[in-house]
Amino acid sequence: MSGTHLWIPQSTCDAGCLPADRRRHLVRSVRRVAGTSAVLAGAVVLIPLLTVTPRRLLPRVQQVLARLVLRALGVRHEAGGRLPTRGALLVSNHVSWLDTLVILAHTPARLLAKREVGEWPVVGRLARALGTVFIDRTRPRTLPGTVAAVRDVLAGGGVVAVFPEGTTWCGREGGRFRPAMFQAAVNAGVPIVPLRLTFTVDGAPSTIAAFLGEDTLLASLCRVVAVRGLCVTLRAHPALHPTPVADRRRLATATHAVLTPSRLPPPVRSAPLAAPVPVAAPARHFPVAA
Repeated sequence: MSGTHLWIPQSTCDAGCLPADRRRHLVRSVRRVAGTSAVLAGAVVLIPLLTVTPRRLLPRVQQVLARLVLRALGVRHEAGGRLPTRGALLVSNHVSWLDTLVILAHTPARLLAKREVGEWPVVGRLARALGTVFIDRTRPRTLPGTVAAVRDVLAGGGVVAVFPEGTTWCGREGGRFRPAMFQAAVNAGVPIVPLRLTFTVDGAPSTIAAFLGEDTLLASLCRVVAVRGLCVTLRAHPALHPTPVADRRRLATATHAVLTPSRLPPPVRSAPLAAPVPVAAPARHFPVAA
């Protein structure tokens, strides 16, 4: 969601990017909301246990929780490409609040989230218990400390997922990548893995799950639980391996070019980075009942 502070990125996407057909399916919606509420209620019970769970076990817990929530919402999801299991910065486009669930369902990542998420009921408590790193977008002076926190997680072998656009877009359009968190990967000496999230309904590209402009979480949730055939595809592109003297701005531009090649020129050839071609990994599909 966009904000009013000058430092907070602004998206040009708004309600006009959403599909015109917004028919409600009451029975399906009620069933999915009830299922999701049951999963979240169970998660609340688990929160005290999560605070004492060994760090190495938390990725499996969050993966199970994310998949249960997605199943309850009726969202199919699949992943392809080589997804890292340790020591990597995942860089993704940002469309919806579903983005984090899909990434957590397929990777052991800790998330970088805006500070306000930590204040949300249930979700905020879960995020803190699972080791989310928070960024205060209204206080630019805290940014170096946040970069250092992400670097420490990466240097310790962790995986961190970030959304450098800083706000959500409809998926057909996107914003430029802010370079700050790329410095964390440079300092930690870990690869950067570009992730592309694509939303479809019955196989056709759709913006119905986008969370845009003045949209409320409730309105977005209502669209998601009402639609049938929503699928989110997570695609990992070949990793970029920055050198110790890599420029974070060039890394941001190169990663953006990988994810949106039709809108940006190729990476600058003189940039101190390389992108090896990995062995393709089979896609993993997770269908759900309609």
